Amino acid sequence: MFSGGPAPGGHNVVAGLYHALKELNPNNSLSGYLGGPQGLLDGKFIEITSSLVDDFFNLGGFHMLGSGRTKIETDEDFQKAMQVCNNHRLNALVFVGGDDTNTNAALLDEYLKKHGQHCVIIGVPKTIDGDLKSSEIEISFGFDTACKVYSEMIGNICFDAVSSRKYWHFIKLMGRKASHVTLECALQTHPNLTFISEEVEEKNESLSDIISTVADTVMKRAQDGKNYGVCLIPEGLIEFVPEFKSLITALNRVLAEGRSTEHLPSGQKELFDTLPDAIQCQLLQDRDPHGNVQVSKIETEKLVYEMVDQELKKRAFKGKFNPIAHFFGYEGRCSHPSLFDGVYCYNLGYVSAALIQNEKSGYMAGIKNLDQSVEKWQPIGVKISKMLIDEERKGKIKKVIEKAVVKLKDPAFEEFKKSRADWQIHDCYQSPGPIQFEGTKKAAITKTLALERAGQK
Repeated sequence: MFSGGPAPGGHNVVAGLYHALKELNPNNSLSGYLGGPQGLLDGKFIEITSSLVDDFFNLGGFHMLGSGRTKIETDEDFQKAMQVCNNHRLNALVFVGGDDTNTNAALLDEYLKKHGQHCVIIGVPKTIDGDLKSSEIEISFGFDTACKVYSEMIGNICFDAVSSRKYWHFIKLMGRKASHVTLECALQTHPNLTFISEEVEEKNESLSDIISTVADTVMKRAQDGKNYGVCLIPEGLIEFVPEFKSLITALNRVLAEGRSTEHLPSGQKELFDTLPDAIQCQLLQDRDPHGNVQVSKIETEKLVYEMVDQELKKRAFKGKFNPIAHFFGYEGRCSHPSLFDGVYCYNLGYVSAALIQNEKSGYMAGIKNLDQSVEKWQPIGVKISKMLIDEERKGKIKKVIEKAVVKLKDPAFEEFKKSRADWQIHDCYQSPGPIQFEGTKKAAITKTLALERAGQK
């Protein structure tokens, strides 16, 4: 069962699991639940066959089975899931997903055991955001491919910027709760400016601080005749800016009460009034079913460059500032898997089968030593319940897998920190070029993983 957004390599997990099960016993059968967790609750599935596996092997997307974001969290949900496991005579169920999905897997495992039901529950770590990892789970699948897709496009833009020498490119990247994608892409392409949400929060930087940093850089580069540049922005940046977070909270409260922005507290009202008209409209009109601001829909890249434009005019800047906005998100979710992700995912399927065979219910499939050749990879199982923490969500304390955010003392951030001042002024652009999809040589891994593994040795 796939759950959540797609990530490159998911079909190879199915292939590895299918082939491993058939090797263990030719009579083993594998079913796929359609449309994610809702398909499980509704009992909708298809039989996975050898020809189906062949058709989808090394193919991007999750469309073999489809996916969904339904959560299994109420007593009714758990009862339905248990009934389906009984009706379909399942002896194992594999959840392919991110932190929420694997949390659901752990809770269902607990529920089944509590009710004396036997069905081995296995999780597989998936997310392009890279925020599902630990000391044992080195990387979630999909992160490698997505970062390579984005980095190839960013590298192309970097070279275009230095070729045409007249545009500033502001690029927003996937990663609302963590900036791993942005950091990895920066390490691969060396843009002039990169904001890391976790650093902004750690330093308690304001929106005006961010705008000033960009404006300063634009002016410094203009002095050298460089009226161009590239700036990377993580999707969730503004949620890490304390003053903007306060503004969103205040807006949610005022609008829920049916009042206008004139009733915002003075500090939040001043900030709101400084925002470009288009961003004001997004904050007021794009609401979720609960009436809250849909932060993910705010065009942060445009917010930044429009406010930089305002700031440059205040400073009477005489140079040229021609900004262009980009958002690289969905382009990276369904690419054919890179050679690394293709091999990694196929082996995760095999590890899942081994965990099922040994009845390691409530475990997540993992592989260590991923910076080594495949022969030296070490298959492991990680008890999901040990990864759970108590966290408040929608006013209630729930068991969840803690999201892994960028840590400012990690080797990847330290490497970025050493170089960014040079990248800011000089043109140090790099482009990784086309993605390696196949071949017999060792697969290239992300710079983040390489630096982290080097730091552990």
